Amino acid sequence: MRFQTFYEGRHFLLPSVLAAIFGWGLAADWPGWLWLAVPATLVFVFCSNFFRDPDRRIPPGDALVVAAADGVVDAIDVASENEVLKRPCRRVSIFLNVFDVHVNRTPIAGRVTYVQHHPGTYCDARDPYCHQKNEALTWAFAGVRATLVVRQITGAIARRIVAWSKLDAAVEKGFRFGMIRFGSRTDVYLPLDAEIFVKAGDRVEGGASVIARLSAPDAGYVASAGLPAILLT
Repeated sequence: MRFQTFYEGRHFLLPSVLAAIFGWGLAADWPGWLWLAVPATLVFVFCSNFFRDPDRRIPPGDALVVAAADGVVDAIDVASENEVLKRPCRRVSIFLNVFDVHVNRTPIAGRVTYVQHHPGTYCDARDPYCHQKNEALTWAFAGVRATLVVRQITGAIARRIVAWSKLDAAVEKGFRFGMIRFGSRTDVYLPLDAEIFVKAGDRVEGGASVIARLSAPDAGYVASAGLPAILLT
């Protein structure tokens, strides 16, 4: 577990491990304290699993796009990305359950050209319209072949989006740019001519699984890197 990820889980990990140690210490002499020891241990195990942050082997190449999150591809469709690119895109949606790694990774190498937080509700992340209603954080990453938009979306349980990268930062492909706590969804918006390598129902790993291949550089997409950026609020 990296310190940055551990820090996000400190409010869950530290109390649960202290309660477990205290509970098991007392249960050694008074079995009645198992009411504390067992639940605290289960909470600690769950949180340790949730906040895990494994290293990944990142596929090289400017044309290859990697998954921005761990989880299951629950939809691939054509949708208008009206916030940054303002054009139809191919959208790959990844649903994260509470047992998935929740660290988000950049799908391509490039520069952060846009970051914007959107307040909203907390509907189930499997709702096909949750991207329109739920709290979200929109990112744009400008690479040499295209500018891709990634949207972190909260769910019914996940209610905190964490941003680790900043506007105008240079990022490598597979770089950890943030996380979402406890079940959520991550959408990646790709050019219409991108070759998609995944289908609905596929399980992917953030930073490691190739989800698409970009075509030759598109001047329209690359130029969008120069759009005025809105600061994180």
